[in-house]
Amino acid sequence: LTPQEHEGVMALGHHKRYPADAHLLTEGDRSSHVVIIIRGWVTVSVATDRGATRLILGLRGPGELLGEMAALDQHPRSATVRALGPIEAQVISGDAFRRFLALHPRVSGLVIRQLTFRLRSADQERSALASLTVLQRLAGRLIELSGADTSGPYAPSAAAPSSGTAVSGPVVQLAQDELAATIGATREAVAKALRLLRTQNIVRTGNRMVEILDPALLALLADGHQE
Repeated sequence: LTPQEHEGVMALGHHKRYPADAHLLTEGDRSSHVVIIIRGWVTVSVATDRGATRLILGLRGPGELLGEMAALDQHPRSATVRALGPIEAQVISGDAFRRFLALHPRVSGLVIRQLTFRLRSADQERSALASLTVLQRLAGRLIELSGADTSGPYAPSAAAPSSGTAVSGPVVQLAQDELAATIGATREAVAKALRLLRTQNIVRTGNRMVEILDPALLALLADGHQE
């Protein structure tokens, strides 16, 4: 967005803080407001046939727009958005959001482009579930989330996890069951894959954290190369 467009969008709503684990949006709900993340990270998940199990479709961070589908088509929410930690966001009513898009065609085009990108990403995720091993999917997700492109929810090397353990590499701060949900695998399968990565000194694990010790080798594994 241009500075003027950004200012106009943010002026539509109100600032809100959410605690960790709070639901910003809930699957099946008929609300139509949208949320723009200002600070923090959230998971986007859907229910599966296994009842209590949820499949995490993605993680979203600062600057991301969420809830736009329900705002545009006024159907029930298609996914649940949960805070990974404390969240600051701008909440905008669906009516105000739709009026803004009608008056700003360029912004409307950007929203459509974002929806298209997310649909393509969903197709890629389904393809990965069908064709890649758990180890490959886990390695790829760790690379994505570890900040290899400096955009993931990771702790820089100067920081340390809450356990107090010193770290030297980027750290993905998710529990094993959350990691499993992001790749459509069981917790047991992810634990087995992490054990293999630990024995090869590619990662180090702790309480709700996976430290990446060898990003280059992890990337090779994600591409299907064998150790």
